[in-house]
Amino acid sequence: MECENQTSLTEFILLGLPYPEDLRAPLFIFFLLVYLLTLVGNLVILLVVLLSSQLHKPMYWFLCHLSFLDMTVSSVVVPKIITGFLENGGIISFRGCVSQLFFFHFLGCTECFLYTVMAYDRFLAICKPLHYATIMNRRACLFLAVGTYFGGCLHSLMETALVFRLPFGWRNQVNYIFCDIPAVLKLVCADTTLNEKVTMVDVGLVATTCFFLILTSYVYIVSTVLKIRSAEGRQRAFSTCTAHVTLVVTYYVPLVFIYLRPGSQGPLDGMVAVFYTSLTPLLNPIIYTLRNKDIKIALMRLSSRTP
Repeated sequence: MECENQTSLTEFILLGLPYPEDLRAPLFIFFLLVYLLTLVGNLVILLVVLLSSQLHKPMYWFLCHLSFLDMTVSSVVVPKIITGFLENGGIISFRGCVSQLFFFHFLGCTECFLYTVMAYDRFLAICKPLHYATIMNRRACLFLAVGTYFGGCLHSLMETALVFRLPFGWRNQVNYIFCDIPAVLKLVCADTTLNEKVTMVDVGLVATTCFFLILTSYVYIVSTVLKIRSAEGRQRAFSTCTAHVTLVVTYYVPLVFIYLRPGSQGPLDGMVAVFYTSLTPLLNPIIYTLRNKDIKIALMRLSSRTP
């Protein structure tokens, strides 16, 4: 977008979701409860894994990182959604907008890499059980976890720098629930074609590569599980994977809808963004608690210990 009177903006206004005035209080309470339940649910997962020696395994080491990422992603976006229902609550400083965009993509990309690592862990556990303990040792787990954060940081640094190197005009209303790349680019006073293409290629490359690796892991996993003769053995093997598969689906569907469609940021995008920034981090601990037998057993044991 070309525009006159380029200025040095000091703040943006997040317009958030459109809603009837009489729903302001119910929506405020709803998002506040969602945020608090997200923190509590993921903290419970962290505490259960920490306090249960039988869960001190690579799978649950990565699950702890997933819970941490869910809490932080939610904390980057949802508090600002909540304050948006208050008077002048949609105002966010320029630096705050930069930080929000950086941390959202840093944590989101890290989560994408983490899902891939978790699929690799399940592949080793099911397809290479005799070598699993040797390959997935403490050093390897630490290296893989740190690698996901490092990759996410590099990705986000590039995307954030590309957006905020561009000049802005007098318009400062972000028509979205948070400072995200497509929404902020609409306020830029320059040609954004390069940014849009880089975002689509970068996000598309990362998402496609990770999804292909996850898919490949599960092709081998399914092939191996089907060779198990006992129904109980097959069920146990699949039970360790169903929660992860469910989370991968809830992660990738919104990602493709938001970033990999030409001319995105339509009216429906805000609703999809609410789902993957607010509800998905809440659903993850629920899915793992319901789908994972080891988590359920550990949770019941800890509950029985409590006086």
